[in-house]
Amino acid sequence: MKRRTSISITLAFLGLSLALGTGVRAQEHPEHPEHPSQAKTEAPAITMAALSQAIQDYVAKDSKLKGGYFLVFDSESKRVLQLKLAKVHEEKLASLGGGVYFACADFNSADTTLYDLDIFMKASGKRLETTEVAVHKVNGNPRYNWKEEGGIWKKQPVAGK
Repeated sequence: MKRRTSISITLAFLGLSLALGTGVRAQEHPEHPEHPSQAKTEAPAITMAALSQAIQDYVAKDSKLKGGYFLVFDSESKRVLQLKLAKVHEEKLASLGGGVYFACADFNSADTTLYDLDIFMKASGKRLETTEVAVHKVNGNPRYNWKEEGGIWKKQPVAGK
């Protein structure tokens, strides 16, 4: 009986040591870039359909308040653009991290200029709130590019600008 108790205590101590040792090892061996973290591989918290619909709703509501046009200040040309939504690109849900997402949307102006705007939205509970609208391209010419790093998209300057 005494021997069984001794073996049980030894096995329990060994199990506890292994469990604690595994935690210590994980802390001593931080995650390396070549080891993807769970956060980077998780599915997005929202769907592309939800993001697209939120963008369409935002543009429609804003346009209704402003005479039928989606008004955007273009900081490069220093003028207000009067735009009509042509389409939201639904090919890819882009995450910037921290619950912020964006999608590109094509808009037409009265002078036939095609604008590609990036519309940024932040998840707030079950709602999406617009946080930024940026002119990404004018007639197909980018003002900035995007680069994906570990599942998160980051703006990059256009080479030569």
